[in-house]
Formats: sequence, structure tokens, C-alpha cells
Amino acid sequence: MTALPNLFSPIKVGRATIRNRIMSTGHDTVLPHAGKVSDELIAYHEARARGGVGLIVIQVSAVHETARYSSHMLMATTDDAIPGYRRLTEAIHRHGATAFGQLFHPGREIMDSSDGTIQPSFSASSFPADRFHTQPAPMARRMIREVVTGYAAGAQRMKTAGFDGVEIVASHGYLPAQFLNKRTNARTDEYGGPFENRLRFLREVVTAIRGAVGRDFVVGLRISGEEMGHDGLELVESLEAIVALEADGQLDYYNVIAGSSATLAGAIHIVPPMIVEATGYVAPFAAAVKAKVKRPVFVGGRINQPQVAERIVASGQADVCGMTRAMIADPEMPNKAREGRLDDIRACIACNQACIGHFHLGVPISCIQRPETGRELSYGTRTKAASPRRILIAGGGPAGMKAAAVAAERGHDVTLYERSGQLGGQVLLAQLLPGRTEFGGLVTNLVREVERMGVRVVRNTEVTPPLIERDKPDAVILATGAHPRIPPLEGAEDGHVVNAWQVLRGEANVGKSVVIADWRSDWIGMGLAEKLARDGCRVRLAINGYMAGELIHRYVRDQWAGTLHKLGVETIPYARVFGVDATNVYLQHTTAGDPIIIENVDTLVLAQGHEREATLADALEDWPGELHLIGDCLNARTAEEAVLEGLKVGTRV
Repeated sequence: MTALPNLFSPIKVGRATIRNRIMSTGHDTVLPHAGKVSDELIAYHEARARGGVGLIVIQVSAVHETARYSSHMLMATTDDAIPGYRRLTEAIHRHGATAFGQLFHPGREIMDSSDGTIQPSFSASSFPADRFHTQPAPMARRMIREVVTGYAAGAQRMKTAGFDGVEIVASHGYLPAQFLNKRTNARTDEYGGPFENRLRFLREVVTAIRGAVGRDFVVGLRISGEEMGHDGLELVESLEAIVALEADGQLDYYNVIAGSSATLAGAIHIVPPMIVEATGYVAPFAAAVKAKVKRPVFVGGRINQPQVAERIVASGQADVCGMTRAMIADPEMPNKAREGRLDDIRACIACNQACIGHFHLGVPISCIQRPETGRELSYGTRTKAASPRRILIAGGGPAGMKAAAVAAERGHDVTLYERSGQLGGQVLLAQLLPGRTEFGGLVTNLVREVERMGVRVVRNTEVTPPLIERDKPDAVILATGAHPRIPPLEGAEDGHVVNAWQVLRGEANVGKSVVIADWRSDWIGMGLAEKLARDGCRVRLAINGYMAGELIHRYVRDQWAGTLHKLGVETIPYARVFGVDATNVYLQHTTAGDPIIIENVDTLVLAQGHEREATLADALEDWPGELHLIGDCLNARTAEEAVLEGLKVGTRV
């Protein structure tokens, strides 16, 4: 019997029975092609159905041409969508999971377009959206009627295609919420003013859908309990709408989430990063809804472990838990949890780098820990090697560990050498930054993979050419990492100059006034700034870019920017460091070319990126054997590239 009895009990939602309480919530993948279901999208969701999830809610499908909020979304506006939807639902049902579709109109929340031009946006009123800087036009009644009809038609197409239900997206400040919210709805007709009028649009949508699909098809609502922005819906307002719709009796469930697309503060909660430390923090909103309704209540938001989901269900806060990123990181999580193999679960670390981060880059979804995600057709099935070989890997960071685990899983005899006493590489430093402790889970998860696959690990041993000659491997994989880049600095002999690694290791006394020269514009500069500010230092963060955190995911950056502001950190963009003396740091404005002089400085902290550790690679330049370079020793980048290259070489050797 499972140790998580509540999580693995079935639940009836409308006419559908879901086999357990784990849900993959609707989330963009950038896997559709030309607005339709693709083979890649089917493979992605089928992997999670096979992994034991109870319910899969497919990403948003537009119900009207004005709903194209991105260039890579699904469209439910014509019957051409039905065959692709049918192939998708058949793949999900084949493994016993339930499938719902999402019906969507963003209103004013338009992200991009297919050709780079600015698409017109429409909303209840002409209130602009801060995040995407869109100025919507008020929807005419004719358009409202078209959009309502589009919701119904989309639902009918999904029912025809074999979905078990549909979910109306009224969350995150999208169109239904824009009508509902008195701060974004200034209409003076029957769709504005009093609460009943502001609810009218959503109520018409629900009624039209129910009329199109009948009572034997599930219809649910996704709504933000709190939109977490200066002009967003508040819990009392969301509850008022839910209670009214519950009384209508046409909905089968309520899916409660937090945040809004309309503001930077609210958008963080769409996919909350690890800096939002409280797991399951939306559950109290769901509990408030559950106290008011009889129908099932779903919840999502940082539910990254099955134990967290079990507590939420057992406590009665919600009936079903969205664990989307948990299954992006490990699609087999439900099966492992049901079988009691909790230590084998690859836990999500909420880094946002390759899941929502890829979406905002316009590239297919993945996971820095599990690059097979989104690449199921290429790497979803591990094939055994034709003949086992002896593989030697130098370096126990993310690249080396992933390569070792994959190669061993394929049947090779793998020995992993690490020159220090601990596996993990630079992740061991990254986890020391404020708000980044969870990043260390990358090491925990990869170490477990290495152990499960039977890799031989030798610590405190540096690989050298004589060691390779002694071991006589069939192939050598170098994953020796990188070291801090130290640029030439005028006057460096007169100033106190340290690097980021020294600060994080506690090897530097930085004094009371520091300048951080941040060349990469990533999490290192921002993290050092927070750490030193909390240590009581006056911190000036000089960025060789246009903003702090330029290269990291926007939700991580935006939250961190607020933290640094509260701590009084001064940020100086467009600043290249070129010199230092005993009390001053000398910068150059990167576009104007003018000098920027910062006075009264005790220490200059360099966060100037990294250079590949190439000592062993250079020594093996003429070695005649099979040699592969991966991760930072090939070219210094991030953990994502390191793990992906470990997967690729482990598959190839």
C-alpha cells in the first residue's frame, strides 16, 4: 500500500474519474506547430501519462483570432484542430490518464506575434497592461458575442476529439478576469459597473460552453485567488465570483492559482521561482474556495514533492494538486511516489531556466536537470549499447555526472574521477547565494542517478595522462569545468580585488564598501549583491549590460530586483570595469565611452564569468584515443548546457 494514500486515491469530477490527485496543469511548451498539435507535443504528454499522472490539462487553445497572444500556441478556432487533438487524447488515454483542454483568450495580455508586428489587443476597457505595454481597445458587443461563441465552439471541438473536459482560463489577469475586475473594467453597458454586470461575460462563457457540450462533459474554471499586483483581483473578489458561479450549478470544479500576467509583481507567481521559498503557498487560497463550494477544488504553485501534495489533500485544503514542474523534471514522479521510491524522484528545483525560461525565449520546453524533457522523440528512450565499453570521466560536476549516469544506464563500465572530495562542481558555490539553496538539489538528484546506475566514483583524484594510460579506457570524457575569469585591470596591485568564488567560500574580508563588477549580468552578480548587503556592506553593482540579471529568467530577475531595491543596493548599468586603486574603482560607460569613477571603495569583487579549465584537454591534444569534451571545459556556460552535453555524449559513446 502506498505511503501517500490520499494522493493516490481516485476522485470523481463531473462525469470523469481521475485515477489520482496529481495534475499536470496547462502550460505552454512551444511544441505545437502552426497552431496545431505536433508529434513532439504528443510525445511530451504521453511520457507524463505513462509516468502515472492522474490528469493532464493541455496548454491554452485560443478561442478567437484576437486571442493569439504568442506565435506558438494552439488554436481551437477551426475543425482542422480536431485530428491533432484526437491523436493527443488517444495517447494520454492509452496510459490511463484523464485529459482536459484549456479554452483561452488573453484580452490585453499579448506577448508577441508571428511576424514581429504589434497585434491589436482587446479588453473589457482601454486600461493598459504594464508588463507587455499593451494599450487595448474596448471590445464591442459584436466581438464579445463572437468570443463567447468561440469558447463554445472550441469546447465542442475538444469534446469531439475525445477530451474528458475543458477548463476556462480566467486566471492570471486574462480576459475573463479583466471583465470581472472593477479596476480594469470601466464599461457603462451591461458588461460593466455592478458585480453582476462584470460577471456577465464569464457567466455567458460558462453557459455557452455547457450548452454546447451537455452535462456529460467536464467544465471547470481556472482562477487566481489573488492576482498579487497593484490593480489585480483580490481574494474576496475572486471568491464572490466563484460563489455566484457555484450557485449557477454549471461548473464541475475550480482550479485555484495565484498571480497575474499584467504586472511584474504578479507575473512572478505564474511560475514561482525558488526565491519564493514556501512550497504549496497557494493552498490557503484553495482552502478559502473549498470552504465556499461543494465541487472539487484544484490548486497549484510550488508543489514540487509528493509529500507536499499529500499534506494538502489530507488536510482538506484542495482535492487535486498541480505538480507540473515536478513532472517536467521527472515524468515518472507519480509512479515512483506510488511505489514508495521517493529517494529516486528527481525533484524540481524551481530554477525556471529551461521550462518557462525556454517559453519566454520562444524555444521548446525542457529541464536543466532532465534535458530529455521536450526532446522525447530524440532522447526519450534509452537504448542499450551494442557492446559494453570502459568509459573514464574526468570531473564530477553536472556534465560529468549526467554523462556517467547515461553511459552506465546503457551498459557501459563507467568510472568517474573527481579531484575534490565532493561531487557537484560550481553548483556547490551557486547554492550558497541567497535564495539559491534549492539549486543544490541539482547535485542531490544527479548523485542519486549516478548511484542508481552503478557508476564507480573515485574522489580526491585528479585525472592525468599517466592515470589514463594506466586505466586504458575505450573512451575518455573530459568534464573538468572552469575557473573564474580575471580580466586585466589597471592598478590591480594597489587595490583590494577578489573574485566571486572567494567571497562565497568565505576567503575574503571585503570591508564595508564594495563594488561588484558584473560582466555576465546573471544570478552571480545579483546574488553577491544581496549577500553582501545583508552582511551590512554598502553595495554598488556595476553591470556590463543594460540591467542586472539580464541573462536570467525574468521572474527570477524581477523578484531579485525588488529585493536589491529594498536592501539599498545601487545598480550602475552599462559599466565596464577597467581599473582600481586603493580607494576607487574605474569604470567606462559601454556606449558613451565616458569614465565612471566610484569612490570610497574597500573591495572590488569580480563577477566576470568563467574560463574553461583546459589543462588536461591540452595535455591530451595528441592522445590517440577517443576523447570528448563537455560542459564548461568545452566552453564556459551554464548548468543547462553541461547536463545536456552529458546526456548527448552518454548516449553517443
